[in-house]
Amino acid sequence: MSPRPDVLLDGLLFGEGPRWRDGRLYFSDMHAHRVVAVDDAGRCEEICRVEAQPSGLGWLPDGQMLVVSMTDQKLLRLEPEGLVLHADLSGVARYHCNDMLVDDAGRAYVGSFGFDLHGGAKPVPSTLALVLPDGTVHQAADDMRFPNGTVLTPDGRTLIVGESFGARLTAFDVDEAGGLSGRREWARLEGAVPDGICLDSEGAIWVASPVSAEVLRVHEGGRVSRRVPVETQAFACMLGGDDGRNLYICTAADSDPAICQEKPSGRIEVVRVDAPRAGLP
Repeated sequence: MSPRPDVLLDGLLFGEGPRWRDGRLYFSDMHAHRVVAVDDAGRCEEICRVEAQPSGLGWLPDGQMLVVSMTDQKLLRLEPEGLVLHADLSGVARYHCNDMLVDDAGRAYVGSFGFDLHGGAKPVPSTLALVLPDGTVHQAADDMRFPNGTVLTPDGRTLIVGESFGARLTAFDVDEAGGLSGRREWARLEGAVPDGICLDSEGAIWVASPVSAEVLRVHEGGRVSRRVPVETQAFACMLGGDDGRNLYICTAADSDPAICQEKPSGRIEVVRVDAPRAGLP
């Protein structure tokens, strides 16, 4: 068991979708309807506002940011004049959209809830959407139990998705067009709920698990080599920093919008690890 991480930033409603880019951590303060960037000194900048709740973040090859707009099932693109529609996900996504990975070609993989999580609905399978750089939307995978955090291996040939309500990490082969095949279980995580994930240079995946209040370092097959406990719940994580060895963790006491609004508890926490970031995001 590792020591608890340090607090880099607090006072957030609910941090999600952390991404390291150009010396800063970008993330969605989801229930505050804003995308924020913070450096390792804790200096913050609001990048944009998304009234339908921002979630997953990524960048096109030309540097334009993409932002998942959750409740209206859209993917937005940040241009100099502001946010514009990049793709309408409503034909593929089931209920709210959530996390996203954007590859080096500008293809975006976007998960969706499948059901009303905070309304107490019964969990049902959902889909993973593939958005091409021109905004065309396809279904990349179906029958997924709340597809959430996603990573892509350095060779670009294996995509791994956390299925939160499946308690597993699921791998796919990626073809030249971004299509997925060869679905298989990469790791089963009994007692954990995989949320946001990131990949390190030794091929292990850091997995944020809200229900067990920790981030786990998981190897293919399910072996856990390190656990980082948090005070509340861990919802997402990202490797970054100058040497790629800072593990940033989005934590909060709850994910429910009403609770987050009433009692803000969101933080960005950080802990040092041995193996640096690899692959995407």
